[in-house]
Amino acid sequence: MKRIPLFLILIFFLPFVFQSCETDFDVTAPWQDITVVYGLISQNDSVHYIKINKAFLGEGNALEYAQNPDSSSYGNNLEVTLKETGNGSVLRTFNFDTTTIFNKEPGIFYAPGQVVYKSAFLIPSDYSSRELTYQLEIRNKSNGKIITATTPLVNNFAVETPRPGQPVINFATEGSIQRIKWTSAKNGKRYNVSIRFWFDEVIGAARDTVPRFIDWNLNSIKSNSVQGGEAMELQYTPASFFSICKNMIPYKDGSSVAESAVISRLVNRVEFLFAVSGDELNTYMEVNEPSSGIVQEKPDYTNIENGIGLFSCRFTRTTETPQVKMRLSPLTEERLITENIKFVKKIGN
Repeated sequence: MKRIPLFLILIFFLPFVFQSCETDFDVTAPWQDITVVYGLISQNDSVHYIKINKAFLGEGNALEYAQNPDSSSYGNNLEVTLKETGNGSVLRTFNFDTTTIFNKEPGIFYAPGQVVYKSAFLIPSDYSSRELTYQLEIRNKSNGKIITATTPLVNNFAVETPRPGQPVINFATEGSIQRIKWTSAKNGKRYNVSIRFWFDEVIGAARDTVPRFIDWNLNSIKSNSVQGGEAMELQYTPASFFSICKNMIPYKDGSSVAESAVISRLVNRVEFLFAVSGDELNTYMEVNEPSSGIVQEKPDYTNIENGIGLFSCRFTRTTETPQVKMRLSPLTEERLITENIKFVKKIGN
């Protein structure tokens, strides 16, 4: 773990401390190029994004600087590449180009448009046996500065319960406890487990059938190491499924779809999802979790060489197979129908 230098903390926070005070001190320091990097290799995706900005410092109101894209953007001054390596050799090199996305919510920094770095490539299906790693390199064309980071990938892993390809699941079992069991993955540390319920909605006068899902997020659990092969287990109460559905499925006021426009709902299928974080991502999340003790100060974490930020990986595993989708049991469907959230009997169930 690396401590982020004190001068960077001062860059971000001193302007706010002294903004409303009179002082004879000049809190600005000589400008330094500090590169801030956040990127994840999302192993299930075909397009990958990296966010790269620079820290800024200037006289005046820091909030005004934050609203100006030029204060933190490198423009076209960066070359961003990713090298795929295996057994000590570079196998492929990917170039990242700038693109603008428009999904950033308003806040201290400028929105909604933001420049990110994008590259399209697929992770090979046999990456586990090839021990692939990914090396990020960022070169500042203006001053020659090189920023680097490296991450391995989370390997695939076995799920024991519910078994992949299980055809039916029953949530209408009052008072029982069910266990989700799996074996930890190599290079995987934190496991966020959720149950995704797919259903169809019949909407409007045209009676369009629209697929939709909700995620029942269970607890997260961490492995003792990243070596893999560790027995993991998580418990849940099946009957809680119905209260989750009653709370999450009906549209709330202000939603893009009015609940009154929904004529009926039909059950579809369920899948269990395991979102696995790499070791570096888990450490970053641990450092930034809320403190429960008296001491609130936490160490700052970065795994970027010659910069600050995070570069890691994540992997999502599902119990669903191409051949078999997990259906809800007839008892579960009947119970949903009685919950008064517009579920009706699906023909064929």
